[in-house]
Parts: sequence; C-alpha cells; structure tokens
Amino acid sequence: MTDTAALAVTPVQQRTTTRRSYVMCPPEHFAVEYAINPWMDPDEPVDTSVAMQQWLELRRTYQRLGHSVQVRPAHPGLPDMVFAANTGVVIGGRALGARFRAPERAAEAEHFRRWFTECGHREIVMPSRVNEAEGDFAWTGGLLLAGSGFRTEPAAHAEAQEALGVPVVSLQLVDSRFYHLDTALFVLEQGAQPQIAYYPEAFSAGSRRVLERLYPDAVIADEADASCLGLNGVSDGRNVVLPLEATGLAAHLRARGYEPVLLDVSELRKSGGGPKCCTMELHSF
Repeated sequence: MTDTAALAVTPVQQRTTTRRSYVMCPPEHFAVEYAINPWMDPDEPVDTSVAMQQWLELRRTYQRLGHSVQVRPAHPGLPDMVFAANTGVVIGGRALGARFRAPERAAEAEHFRRWFTECGHREIVMPSRVNEAEGDFAWTGGLLLAGSGFRTEPAAHAEAQEALGVPVVSLQLVDSRFYHLDTALFVLEQGAQPQIAYYPEAFSAGSRRVLERLYPDAVIADEADASCLGLNGVSDGRNVVLPLEATGLAAHLRARGYEPVLLDVSELRKSGGGPKCCTMELHSF
C-alpha cells in the first residue's frame, strides 16, 4: 500500500465534548489607552460597540455548545478587564488570584477576589509574585504548564504549585509578540492523554525540548496562525474556538477529528487578546 493510500484509509479520531464552566467579563469599557504589549497601539481607533458584539458572539457560541458561562461585572477605568483569563486560575475548587506586572491592570486582581468571594469561593490565594493567571498557566488535567519571560515571574510557578496542589512545568517564552503562554499554546484535550497545540518558535530551545518530550503528537502551528493569535484558542475536547484568520490551524485540527469554530475577534485583538484571553475556565480534577 502506498503512503497516499494509507493516509486515505486512516480513520479520523472521534472526539468527545466535555461540558465546561467559563467566567467572562463584558468589554463595556474596552479601549486601548496604553501599550503594554506589541499588539497595542493607542493611536489606532477602537470601536467598543464592535468589541461588545464580538464578545457576545463568543459567549453565545459557548452556550450553544452546551457550556455554562458566568458573567462578572466590568468596572470603569479598567479597559482590559474583558480579558478574564488573566485574573485567576481555578482547579478543583481552589482559586489562585493574579498580581499584574503593569500598574494599569493592578486593580483587576482585587475585583476578581471580591467577585469570587461573593460567589461562595472560600479557598482563594492571592500571590506575592507577579502572576497573570491563565494568561501564563494552562491546565492539562494532570500538569499545569506555566509560562514566564515577559509577564509572570518564574517564582510564581512555585507559588501556584503550593496554592493549587498540582505539579507545575515551567516554560520560557522568548518572542515578545507572545507575551503570555496563552498566545503561543493551548490545551486541546485534558486528561490522562492530554493534547496541545503550540508555536515552537515562541519558546526557548530548552522549553521546546520539554514540550516535544511531553507532547510528541502535538499540533504544531506555523507563523501565519501564530501571528493572528491563532493559538489563543479554547477547546472542549471536540469543538475548538479560534480567531477567524487561523485557517491553517483549523485545517490541521479538522484532520485530527476536532471541530474548529472560527470567530471574528479582530477588535479585541487590538489589545492583544482573543477567545482564550476573554475566557477563564473553572477546572475540575
């Protein structure tokens, strides 16, 4: 049998949706008033109403796919609060808060803590080191992949392990366009045999070797998909929500049995965000 014929009869793996619980914050005050990453340009016009429509479509998509979405209120003067992923990591009922590097976002951390307390969460730890939450932490179901290099401090990785009681693997980011881990890597499938997608060039040589050892069958994104923040995706194990422009990555995922859901997040990307940035997940063990 030729290689081409073998590929033609290789069955596509059947994927299973796992119901997820998400937390989001509407972009009522969204703007680009400062520049704290290479994507932000205060001189470029921003349309808050368009950002709101894109956010609403993202929320509707999660609900249509069968997931629950809790919405926490936005606050004036915090234009990046829409990026809920940056304000907490919750695994098995334990919550680790955030400590932002940029003073412009510092107040978001306290709003997160208060909101979670009001919702009945009691096991909340606020970090002493710079820690930008799910921006730099990705839960695989067994390991917490942790990024550093531009925002979260390496010492925060040890704090996360103590607070959440899960093993942490540190990864070094080296390209400032990918200032958070969630701009260069995301988890496609959690559990005993987790699957990830990532852009190797965003990581140091040692971190690439770690990822290759842990995830030899990972989905590898190219420059085109990485440069539209295509790795800022959200997966439920079957459906994968991606920026509209990430067509190459979508094709790779479809070949693996996933169902890509492409959404327009162009206005939110003006602040360096995408689907994952807007989405904090409440993870169970």
